[in-house]
Amino acid sequence: MNPIFQAAQNLQNFCEQTRWKFCFIGGLAVQRWGQPRMTMDVDMTLLTGFGNEQYYIKKLLQQFTPRRSDAAEFAVKNRVLLIKDENRTPFDIALGAIPFEENAIRRSSIWIINQEFSLRTCSAEDLIVHKSFANRGIDWFDIESILQRQQGVLNIQQIRDDLKPLAELKEEPEILTKLERMITAYR
Repeated sequence: MNPIFQAAQNLQNFCEQTRWKFCFIGGLAVQRWGQPRMTMDVDMTLLTGFGNEQYYIKKLLQQFTPRRSDAAEFAVKNRVLLIKDENRTPFDIALGAIPFEENAIRRSSIWIINQEFSLRTCSAEDLIVHKSFANRGIDWFDIESILQRQQGVLNIQQIRDDLKPLAELKEEPEILTKLERMITAYR
């Protein structure tokens, strides 16, 4: 089995055993909804809420290796815990608390990869929102592949509704404009 997928399965098993709410985002979710591409890490949103982060951080650091000496402090400040699996696969765990993250986890579903292996990923719509918000070159490539592969089945209004307040918060309205151009191209 691919070491990235195995590491993701290990992380998922841990989260399920602790009954935490989570979903995979990033490159793993792109494998499901867009054009599969190489990814070197595992991105996850873990619903921690505000004020409960230390509990989740402590439990994760007991199970997985930190990728930096100040991993706990960095996670509290930046809302991302940087850890790695025993096979050295890096994990970027977003400490989710805002309504979009909570809704994305609620809307997530199981991606059955084979008879013995499955992962909980965000929806294609939520992945587009995540990728748009990140606003990097690779993210726009991934968005284009999702729009292409999921053409005609996406809830475009949901994407707009979820992305608009995030783009406003980030003070980058051009994100919405760029996404609208891409949506128009694939309609």
